[in-house]
Amino acid sequence: MLEYFVPFLIALIVAYVLTPGVKKLAIKVGAVDKPNARKVHTHAIPRLGGLAIYVGFMAAVLFCVPVRHELLGLLLGCTAIVALGIWDDICNIPAKVKLVGQIVAACIPIAFGIQIEWLTNPFGTLIVLPELVAIPVTIFWIIGFTNTVNLIDGLDGLAAGVSFIASVSMFLLAYTMNQYLPAMIIVAMAGAALGFLQYNFNPAKIFMGDTGSMLLGYTMAVAAVLGLVKTAATIALVVPLIALGLPILDTLFAIIRRKMSGVPIFQPDKGHLHHRLLALGMSQKQAVLIMYFVSIVLGIVALFVANVSYQTGIATVLVVLAVIIYTAKRLGILQKTTANSTRKE
Repeated sequence: MLEYFVPFLIALIVAYVLTPGVKKLAIKVGAVDKPNARKVHTHAIPRLGGLAIYVGFMAAVLFCVPVRHELLGLLLGCTAIVALGIWDDICNIPAKVKLVGQIVAACIPIAFGIQIEWLTNPFGTLIVLPELVAIPVTIFWIIGFTNTVNLIDGLDGLAAGVSFIASVSMFLLAYTMNQYLPAMIIVAMAGAALGFLQYNFNPAKIFMGDTGSMLLGYTMAVAAVLGLVKTAATIALVVPLIALGLPILDTLFAIIRRKMSGVPIFQPDKGHLHHRLLALGMSQKQAVLIMYFVSIVLGIVALFVANVSYQTGIATVLVVLAVIIYTAKRLGILQKTTANSTRKE
């Protein structure tokens, strides 16, 4: 276990030291997030903080892990998604252009052999996916995670903290399954996220922007697929799904809510979980800490499911889903969006 503290500490320290410099760079290049009717912050705040997360992550991985074929594919993909994020943070590119860029970035690890080639059903039977299915499934998986973390980045410290918690769960699974490379990748990302969080927690001095949120989701997605490739155990995909259940379900609820309201699914609104918690009178810190707590619970559930039978795991997940859906209805997260709560970008 001690060998994993080295990349964690390197990533944490590098991200922490570089963030003030990245903040100055963001202001210089105009990567500044200005407040509006939908956003919570009340004054302009520099974004682009994900650049510090990226450098911290890369420094830790390159120092601690030999660069071989699969790792090269992941690092090139991370670089591509960061380049896309920087472009978006500075220029606010259209959603369709961003999606094309995400697809290109998702194809990079696939070109290096990192893809979902098989799954196991609840009865333990191995299902081999043909190439025509494996590639689009992998692309959908990576893009889904990339945008899930991106969409939850609505409060100070929320995306960084939730990603850190989910990364810890994924690391513990990879460690117990003796998955050296996925474990090193995830622990480095966890360290970088925590280092940046020191500046991003409320009141935030800098935002990670799309550069950081897309990088976090992308890296966790590819690391999970890499873990599947190494073990042929579907649990490598199930754990991040549960550990990131909060942003995943929040995104799913947003799609349902907007479909019910007849508005485009990419049109922002103020119906996300963090918005509803703020509407109840909570402060940003209180809302974020509650969401941290929920993420920790989901992380524990993920590790529990990974160590029990399929039947017990499915039953546990169904119970947790039922509780979350009931809570979402009580908070009004699934209510139709009104005209006053949306804003076209």
